[in-house]
Amino acid sequence: MAVTLEQAQRVGYTCLKALLRFAFMVANNLVAIPSYVLYLIVLQPLRILDSKSFWYIEGVLFKWLLAMVASWGWWAGYTVVEWGDDVKAVSEDEAMVLVNHQATGDVCTLMMCLQDKGTVVRQMMWLMDHIFKYTNFGIVSLIHGDFFIRQGKAHRDQQLVLLKDHLEKYYWSRNRKWIVLFPEGGFLRKRRETSQAFAKKNNLPFLKHVTLPRLGATQVILKTLVAPQENGTPSGGDAVRKESKSKGLQWVIDTTIAYPKAEPIDIQTWILGYRQPTVTHVHYRIFPVKDVPAEPEALTNWLYQRFIEKEDLLTHFYETGAFPPPQGQTKAISREMTLSNLWLVAIQSFAFLSGGMWYCFFQYLYHCLF
Repeated sequence: MAVTLEQAQRVGYTCLKALLRFAFMVANNLVAIPSYVLYLIVLQPLRILDSKSFWYIEGVLFKWLLAMVASWGWWAGYTVVEWGDDVKAVSEDEAMVLVNHQATGDVCTLMMCLQDKGTVVRQMMWLMDHIFKYTNFGIVSLIHGDFFIRQGKAHRDQQLVLLKDHLEKYYWSRNRKWIVLFPEGGFLRKRRETSQAFAKKNNLPFLKHVTLPRLGATQVILKTLVAPQENGTPSGGDAVRKESKSKGLQWVIDTTIAYPKAEPIDIQTWILGYRQPTVTHVHYRIFPVKDVPAEPEALTNWLYQRFIEKEDLLTHFYETGAFPPPQGQTKAISREMTLSNLWLVAIQSFAFLSGGMWYCFFQYLYHCLF
C-alpha cells in the first residue's frame, strides 16, 4: 500500500521528535548525574559532621533526579490516574511497597507517581535487578543506597543474606521510609509460563496478568524492618533503629499498575515518546503490617492472595477500563496525578546551570594547574 504524504509527514515528525527527545535526555544525564555526584563529594565533610543533614540534601537531589525522569514521560503525554486507598495519608510512615512488574516503564511510572507524595520520594529505598547497576542511573542508586538483587537459584540464598545486611546498614542510618520491590522477580512476559506451570503443579490459581510472587525478599524485609512489638520477632539492627527513632514498618502498600489494552510502556518509549499519549492506571491498597503473618507458610499464602487479587483487579480493568469499587461501595473513585510544569522546568534548569558551573570550575582548575 502506498504511503501518503500526510503519513510520511507524520512518521517524519515522530522520528524528529524522538531524536530531539533522545538528545535532550542524553544532555540531561550528562549534566544532572555528574552534578549529583560532585555535589555529594563536596559535601563529604558535612556527612562526617552531620550525617542527617547530608542525607537530607542527598534525598532532595535524588528526588529532583527522579522528577527529571518523570518529566520525560509527562511531557510526552504519559500521565497517571490513581485508584484505591490514598497513600498520601501514610507518606510519613514506614511502608513496604509491593508492585507487579510488566516492563521497564513500571519504574518510571512509580517515579512519577511518588513525586506528589510528600517527602517519601527522597527517603525511599528501591530493590531492583542487578543489571540496573550498570545503567546510567546506577551510580545514583548506589550512592542513594538502593539494593541490586541478582536473580536465579544459584544466588538466591546469598542475596537474601546480603539484603538483610544492607537493610541493617543503610535503612535506618539514612532515615529511609518506604522500600519498593517487585516480588514477581522479573517481567511478566518472561516469568508467566514458568509461573503457570508451577501453579498447575501445586494446585494454585491460573494467572494471566501477574505471576506468583517469590517470598524471599519480602520475608527478609519484614523480619528485619518490622519493630519487635508488632510481630513478636526480633528486629535486626535494633540499636540503630532506636537511635533513628524509627517505629519500624507500619504498612504494606499493595500497588497494581495497569496499562490500557495490557500494553506496557518500556523505557525506550518513555524516553523517545513515539507512542501516543497514554494514561497509566495505578491502584493502591494499604494493609497494616500487624495483619501480615510472620510465619513463612502463612506469609506465602498471604502474598499469593495479594497477587490473586491483582489478577482480579487487572481482569476487571482490561474488561471495563476501570478498577472495581472497594467492597461495600458502588463506584470506584479515581484521582488524576498531576505535576507542575513550572517546577519541572525549574529543576531541569538547575541541572543545566549546575553542569555549567562544574564545567567552569574544572576549566578554571585546569588553567590554574597547567
